[in-house]
Amino acid sequence: MATAGILAAVVAATLGAVSASANGPHAPSPKDQSLRGLAARNGLYVGTAVDANAYADASDPQYKSMVDSQFSTVTAENAMKWESLEPTRGTYDWAAADALVAAAARNHQLVRGHVLTWYSQLPGWLNAGIQDGSIDGPQLRELLHKHITDVVTHFRGKIWQWDVVNEAVSDPWETPSSIHLGGNTGSLKQKFADLLGPDYIADAFRWARAADKNALLFYNDYNIEAFGDGGPGDKTQFVYDMVKRLRAQGVPIDGVGSQGHLSTQYGNYDVFAVADALDRFTDLGVAAALTEVDARSLTKNASDPTVDAAGQDLNARDQASAYNYHVLLQACLLNRHCLSFTVWGFTDKYSWIPNWFKNPPEGSGCLWDANYQPKKSLRTVQGDLAAAGPPLVQPRVAQKPRR
Repeated sequence: MATAGILAAVVAATLGAVSASANGPHAPSPKDQSLRGLAARNGLYVGTAVDANAYADASDPQYKSMVDSQFSTVTAENAMKWESLEPTRGTYDWAAADALVAAAARNHQLVRGHVLTWYSQLPGWLNAGIQDGSIDGPQLRELLHKHITDVVTHFRGKIWQWDVVNEAVSDPWETPSSIHLGGNTGSLKQKFADLLGPDYIADAFRWARAADKNALLFYNDYNIEAFGDGGPGDKTQFVYDMVKRLRAQGVPIDGVGSQGHLSTQYGNYDVFAVADALDRFTDLGVAAALTEVDARSLTKNASDPTVDAAGQDLNARDQASAYNYHVLLQACLLNRHCLSFTVWGFTDKYSWIPNWFKNPPEGSGCLWDANYQPKKSLRTVQGDLAAAGPPLVQPRVAQKPRR
């Protein structure tokens, strides 16, 4: 009911601003409307990850203004991760996360909670304990149980979707190459999975449900936008089989989040390949969401990363980035169980991409550039949302939390 009320408020605000009549003013152009308003016509929530420091920076008020006005759902980029919430063992710091939740309430936005279970961005004390062996499997399970219970209880009633488990499975380029729980042999990702044991994913969802009966509980991962050959190296197939098994076991998993981190230097997907993957997941009885969308590009010459890229190459990459946004958004719109479309940051000014992809350098993955100027990707998203509607695009079907 709270979700429906927020959506109704967004729709009312959008329609209230458009008092067009036969002889009166025309509706504003889609490029002058907010993303949340354009998406609300079909019940879709459009969100962004929020950099807490940028949001609180009084010297850059445009960042906060755009978060508040453009989006109908928000995700803490880092403020809800374990390293941020419990930097000292046994002592929680809720300030940044609480501030985001309070701001979302003021702005009639829903919150995606990110993330409860992940091998990365652990607090230093926990990371060290796993690496040196001073924290064993039973201890880690108890710590994770307590962490999930504490965090979900603290935010109970304030989170729409929780990423309960994040990036739990391997990639085909890791060793061994067959997809499995964990990662490279000997890596922290593999140690984390081995210590917790094969049942930890099911338990994490059960612990989260025990702490909040109404939040939607998601498994979240990257490179699951489309199916491959269905073999041992097909990550999407592995996640699909895992979700199917969890549902059959009665585990309270409500949704699958496909992150949508794409790069224009690779051959990516078409609309129908992504739509097929979403359809197959939602046919299991779960909702879907695009949770961390961006479409990065090489920023230097493709054959020599020490040389600036030619203008025509940058233009082609800009258009390719827009196409990738189009593919993911159109696929989501075509599936009524795809509830939200979240970008992982909306301006290149604060993007995580250049700090992570340095060799070769990549960037320019967001909807607005570093000066908050619209890019082709933004205009493509706006156009797709404006053109969406019956008969092929219908209002979303609300997901009921599984008990």
